[in-house]
Amino acid sequence: MSAQARAIEAYLRAKDENRPVLMPEAFDAGASLAIVVTSGAISFPPSTQGREAITDVLVREFGATWENVRTLCLSPPPRADDDACSCRWLVGMSSKADRTVRVGVGRYDWRFRAQEPRLVSQLTITIDAIQALAPEALPVVAAWLHSLPWPWCPLRRAFAGAPRLPELAPLLARARDGGRAPARATRRREG
Repeated sequence: MSAQARAIEAYLRAKDENRPVLMPEAFDAGASLAIVVTSGAISFPPSTQGREAITDVLVREFGATWENVRTLCLSPPPRADDDACSCRWLVGMSSKADRTVRVGVGRYDWRFRAQEPRLVSQLTITIDAIQALAPEALPVVAAWLHSLPWPWCPLRRAFAGAPRLPELAPLLARARDGGRAPARATRRREG
């Protein structure tokens, strides 16, 4: 597995498990974050600079609000010579305040340091859609997400076993339409 893939996995573990101590394994100290929200169901600051500030937004503050988080990247992992990669993502989680469930889809656009360690230097998170579900949906949503390979899951496999909940149908249709083969990672230019 490439260093870039390990950095992404460290980020996902840090966020999903509320483990800020893992963020130095994912992000460069001077990294930047941009978040584009096209759904009104969740809010984030549009830009953040520096690993500590990114950790506050994506791990500490996120973890204070959400639990039972499971995030999947719907693509193959980046390779060792990739400077960048883009992938669709799928997430499920529940609110600590009222136990409602959220299932969301979007896109990650990663850029990595050109030299070792190949940590994330820039991340853009696009949140395409978030669907709220009743607390009773958590067991079926969690079972679905935990049955899938983590964190790199083929798009078709992710949606083939999706629960047949009427509230999820529009979100899953949007994810499939917007989830055509992700842009393959950008190769380093030699010379």
